[in-house]
Amino acid sequence: MNVYEDIRKGERGAWLSIAAYVTLSAFKLISGYIFASSALLADGFNNLTDIVASLAVLIGLRISQKPPDSDHAYGHFRAETVAALIASFIMAMVGIQVIIGAIRSLFAGNETKPDLWSAGIAIICAVVMGGVYLYNRGLAQQINNQALMAAAKDNFSDALVSVGAAVGIIGAQFGMPWLDIVAALAVGVLICKTAWDIFRDSTYRLTDGFDEEQLGDLRGTISRIPGVERIKDLKARVHGNHVLVDVVIEVDPHLTVLEGHKICDTVEERMSRTKNVMHVHVHVEPGEEEAEQVE
Repeated sequence: MNVYEDIRKGERGAWLSIAAYVTLSAFKLISGYIFASSALLADGFNNLTDIVASLAVLIGLRISQKPPDSDHAYGHFRAETVAALIASFIMAMVGIQVIIGAIRSLFAGNETKPDLWSAGIAIICAVVMGGVYLYNRGLAQQINNQALMAAAKDNFSDALVSVGAAVGIIGAQFGMPWLDIVAALAVGVLICKTAWDIFRDSTYRLTDGFDEEQLGDLRGTISRIPGVERIKDLKARVHGNHVLVDVVIEVDPHLTVLEGHKICDTVEERMSRTKNVMHVHVHVEPGEEEAEQVE
């Protein structure tokens, strides 16, 4: 099944992110201690949280490949959403710790001037993470995987964090050593914001929230199908990276069962060609005006 093949392709992006974060976090943390850079240390801790997030994506992709069973008739695609939710809590805790550490250093007067070499390291790491972002974004677009696209956006934010760290370190060279600590504070805030965005998106999906604009697009597609007189009800929910649709349509009550069934088949076929729609349940009812005349 192509859905599962695409998920397996998405694992490559998750593994690449994990390898990059492990390497860069170790590099930044060691360099941060050597060159006395709070911003570089905070950036390194940020990458540690990203390892957790990438592992969550990888685990979710692995579990979501399990086929449907008696307990999960629609499959296990929501596993990655649950894993992302757990990762958001871990990221938030680390982000808060980074903020607390930066504030303590600021009020304690810990304004050690970081070595300029740490700025170069931050810039190199930003370039590397930018390359990871471009790869994951391309792969996510190719396989239409929202989880991997979210990971790619996280890669991009990490590249920006490294740039910010470099700015703080360079600023500290011009008689503003406190700017390095402020940059560390900004990194902590960014970690918390990323955690909040992941938490908000995950809870929205798990509570069956669905974008109204996308629902309108689905409604427009169904209403243009020949034989569909009116859409009486339309619901949709996200299942992992896929969409499940329930629709009630009204048709001419004089149609035969076979003709009504063909219209249902057309609705299902059109929806299956729509982005990320995995399953469609169609219920047919007679048109109200026609039904009243028949009575």
